[in-house]
Amino acid sequence: MSSTDPVPPAVPATTLAALVADVLALVPDAAGGRRTVLGLAGPPGAGKSTLARHLVREVGRHLGAGVAAYVPLDGFHLSNAQLARIGRLDHKGAPDTFDAWGYAALLARLAHVATKHDNADGDHDVYVPDYDRALHEPVAARHRVTPAARLVVTEGNYLAADAPGWRAAREHIDVLWYVEAPDDVRETRLVDRQLAGGRSEPDARDWVERSDRANGEWVKPSRERCDRIVVPPLLPPF
Repeated sequence: MSSTDPVPPAVPATTLAALVADVLALVPDAAGGRRTVLGLAGPPGAGKSTLARHLVREVGRHLGAGVAAYVPLDGFHLSNAQLARIGRLDHKGAPDTFDAWGYAALLARLAHVATKHDNADGDHDVYVPDYDRALHEPVAARHRVTPAARLVVTEGNYLAADAPGWRAAREHIDVLWYVEAPDDVRETRLVDRQLAGGRSEPDARDWVERSDRANGEWVKPSRERCDRIVVPPLLPPF
């Protein structure tokens, strides 16, 4: 989408089946030697990771296991040690608390699909980090993208951010959706997430009000840089 294109309006919550049909249309033919990267941007608690995982599962059900792969931005959180070093531990989740350039480098690797006569980077498994909400730390190699993958679904708050590192990552995303949910729904989910991570209810609400809410407001202007606005249905978590 160019800066002069009108922003697509938000649509009522659609069905998962309709979204899956749209995603299946993005998957290149196996003989084409191409891979599509679909990005899901949006504020915290909008349902990006849940939607991404459902899309990957449904593409696999239709086209075969391994055809779609899940790549979360959250694996590129800086570690607590690095956040403490730069004085940003209390701001975890803000744009500058991620390794945006590392994420861009991973997407560049994934955008290349090698042939059987090619010893380049796309001819072997690529291991992908994630964020562990029990450990409160990023962890290596939780996910895997095989050479058979023709669709990568990646998601995170800042995929449409107009800032260094994030712009580099955007160059490797073919289609970018903005996932939207009402603020009250998002904040309820975010409080529940913090409670599940071990915080007390007062601490959970304080974190959401002080950190997640600010990050969500930072993300919202990036809506206009996405190709489509998606309001997903309520989906069961993974």
